[in-house]
Amino acid sequence: MLIRTTTDPITLHDVPNPEQHPYILDGDMDNGLMIYFETDQTRKIFQELDDDDHKLVLRGDSSDDYVAEG
Repeated sequence: MLIRTTTDPITLHDVPNPEQHPYILDGDMDNGLMIYFETDQTRKIFQELDDDDHKLVLRGDSSDDYVAEG
């Protein structure tokens, strides 16, 4: 499943029209994480952070009422 986030992780602003903005793809188009940025500058800032500064951990929900959507 491809997960897309349209909140710039540097500015925390929503990115309108994400297809027209820079992004980073971690993984592939079937199983990956796509992060959109407001500008090339915020994308560069994010890329220059140490891995420990912006490590993303995705956790599943194992509760009985969890319904996967997608």
